[in-house]
Amino acid sequence: MTAHNEAKKEDIAKIVLMAGDPLRAKKFAKKYLQKVKLVNSIRGMLAFTGYINEKRVTVMGHGMGMESIGIYAYELYKFYDVDIIIRFGSCGSYLKDLNLFDLVIAEEAYTESNYGLGFKNYNEDTIKASSELVEKFTKAAKDLNLNDKVKIGKIHSSMWFYTEGYSKSIKDYSDQKIIAVEMESYALYLIAKILNKKALTILTVSDNLVTKKETTAMERQEGFIDMFNLLKKFIINLS
Repeated sequence: MTAHNEAKKEDIAKIVLMAGDPLRAKKFAKKYLQKVKLVNSIRGMLAFTGYINEKRVTVMGHGMGMESIGIYAYELYKFYDVDIIIRFGSCGSYLKDLNLFDLVIAEEAYTESNYGLGFKNYNEDTIKASSELVEKFTKAAKDLNLNDKVKIGKIHSSMWFYTEGYSKSIKDYSDQKIIAVEMESYALYLIAKILNKKALTILTVSDNLVTKKETTAMERQEGFIDMFNLLKKFIINLS
């Protein structure tokens, strides 16, 4: 157990699926896991362990921002011996033709943050996901005939949700071949790299920052079924 996780080591599976919103994690666990058990509720960061096709999986919240996911991911990898963490969440699109509810497989994550300085003074602004996991999720999307809805590329892990007078524009990011923005994946990928583990983020487009189209808060909590099915198919393919 840690200060942030009351689960015993044996309560956590080797594969962990993580959502920023603990209620999204709960929804996935209740819908897709068999023999499901609540293993953590400290700070409201719900974690459930169960089975998908006899494959043991933990589903857990991680909160908002790199600092929050960094705590939980580090502890899961370091103290619970987790091998793989898949973050599933929402993102804003930097591309006009990336539609609401389309899926993003985050092959790379970019940030302006100095978060990496706390991990062996890592100072690169871009870090890759596990290529093996990118390949496996690409196959799972093909199996589900979701190819037309899936975009693979680089995302922006922003330090901020709100800004005032910030100089960079959406076009500045899209010119760097960055397709979408969220707030966590850079930290997850960095910690996985430092600890020799595997990580990947898959995202559902919740709003388009070019067209200004957006989903509601309830749609973000209750929707995203294609992403859920993609996660399930990935786990089944591992079995």
